[in-house]
Amino acid sequence: MSASPPRSLVRLATAGSVDDGKSTLVGRLLHDSKSVLTDQLDAVERVSRERGLGHVDLALLTDGLRAEREQGITIDVAYRYFATATRTFILADCPGHVQYTRNTVTGSSTADVLVLLVDARKGGLEQTRRHLAVAALLRVPQVIVAINKIDLVDYDEQRYLAVAGELAGIAADLGLGSLVTLPVSALVGDNIVERSTRTPWYDGPSLLELLENLEVASVEEGFRFGVQLTLRPQSAALDPRHDEYRGYGGIVASGRVRVGDKIVVLPEGVHSRIAGIDLAGASLEESVAGQSVSLRLTDEVDLARGALISSVADAPTPTQDVDAMVCWLAERPLRTSARVLLKHSTRTVQGVVRELRGRLDLDAMAPVATDTLELNDIGRIRLRLAAPILAEDYTTSRTGGAFLLIDPQTGQTLAAGMVRGHQAFGDSFDDSQSWSI
Repeated sequence: MSASPPRSLVRLATAGSVDDGKSTLVGRLLHDSKSVLTDQLDAVERVSRERGLGHVDLALLTDGLRAEREQGITIDVAYRYFATATRTFILADCPGHVQYTRNTVTGSSTADVLVLLVDARKGGLEQTRRHLAVAALLRVPQVIVAINKIDLVDYDEQRYLAVAGELAGIAADLGLGSLVTLPVSALVGDNIVERSTRTPWYDGPSLLELLENLEVASVEEGFRFGVQLTLRPQSAALDPRHDEYRGYGGIVASGRVRVGDKIVVLPEGVHSRIAGIDLAGASLEESVAGQSVSLRLTDEVDLARGALISSVADAPTPTQDVDAMVCWLAERPLRTSARVLLKHSTRTVQGVVRELRGRLDLDAMAPVATDTLELNDIGRIRLRLAAPILAEDYTTSRTGGAFLLIDPQTGQTLAAGMVRGHQAFGDSFDDSQSWSI
């Protein structure tokens, strides 16, 4: 008997405004795809009865924190795992409240697919526009808009088309391109796993069919490995005769590397080759993105945390000037001349905000001049750093272009940032044009 082909992995995130039904949709998806254990379902049924509900509240399957269950809202990103015959999914259910936008940024940052829920009765709200802007900012490869609660508008095709058209316009303003939309009812189960007979005017696939058949682009980026620490046997400190092993531990951030590959160590610019790859005591011939490994080099190179081991052909150029888009996540506003710490890969450097280049107006979907960025604002800034980093344009590398801004006094995360090339800015900050994030 031939072995079944391996199931592909898809990272899925959900987002939407408050009460649009994200947790219910996720619960319905898990329930109808038979990915819920019996004892979990029994517990949800019991709590639903205790609350006097006339139905099983499937949102309880994802609202896992006690504070979430008590308030009936999603606060943290809830990660769930489920699988079908063809794919394995890692699902991040993100909060809808504005004050938890930072959690949505976290959940969407590694997503292959974002499922955005919109209430069919309300259409696109400010938070809907913000989530679409975050998807554009983070370069999420696929965006599906589930127009939910279609049962509460009597399965009206014209209402569905009106909301779908509105969202398509917002997406175009943000440079997202075309969206995939479908009418669903998370509460009843219409078009979640099975196609619904109550929407005969919709001839597209169900949500699960979409997720199973979407093409997840596998962009082969260059090899990048941020050094976290230098590994040497403890005995080497006591007996120099045991000093023959020197490895560099970290995570393969992107690409792949093989024994014998030529590499360059940055920012020093030292060239060498991969002598060995070690994982949990075993030797590998190849390592790929996502693996935590130890690399050995053919040459003795003095490396410390913050160094980057890169493929030679496409190695990034060190820079101390960074143009970027940021999603501001702190209560206190950002102003010009603010001093920050910038964390990129395993390297953290001091920096100062030289310029605030503008803020995205979520009502007009256009850039506006500003002298501050407030909580949850999306804007453009320019930074000057005290030491170089190996940053890449986020439009070509989601791993090499991402960074965090941190408060140097408190250690609080201030912003999620995405590096943009100088040409992406230029003089294009024109109110008469749409602002393509």
